[in-house]
Amino acid sequence: MTSKERSPRGAREHIAQLAARLMAQDHIDDFAMAKRKAIRQLGLPEGKNLPTNGEIELALRQYRELYQPEHGHVLTELRRIALQVMERFGEFKPYLTGSVLSGRAGAHSDINLVIYTDNAKAIEVFCLNKGIDYKLEGGAEAAYATLAFEVDGSTVRLSVRPRNDERLWVRGTTEAHERARADQVEALIAG
Repeated sequence: MTSKERSPRGAREHIAQLAARLMAQDHIDDFAMAKRKAIRQLGLPEGKNLPTNGEIELALRQYRELYQPEHGHVLTELRRIALQVMERFGEFKPYLTGSVLSGRAGAHSDINLVIYTDNAKAIEVFCLNKGIDYKLEGGAEAAYATLAFEVDGSTVRLSVRPRNDERLWVRGTTEAHERARADQVEALIAG
């Protein structure tokens, strides 16, 4: 390790760059997991000089600009598929969340949608009536239903949450959960 990499700021930048590369190459969507893997690979102690998620996100954008210039097209295609599914489920007013919304998604990322309703079975009945071949994830013990299905080669994960949760903030965060309606996704695609 160079003296710059041993400095707190240098180590932090090095972790951010390696975590970003891992996210881009290994299709990791979880910042914490990417940080842990980067720390292990660099042989650094855990818990010190960790970059923020924002620093990793910046490093990820820079990495993709250099090594994955096609990323913009991939992201636009994932958002197009998300919009198509959102329009199909329009009566339930779905939101797009996760890496496809934030721009971190790669070619193999899932499309994450959320529907807030007090009648989760209505979503399953809708899928059955529309011929959508889905799998129910999480099993019977899961607090909330997540339906997974394929659209144009991409996995869509549709989480069904109680209507009351629509107004709640995500526990453990200081900001509201990022989500977008179909018209906002359409604006992202338009650029």
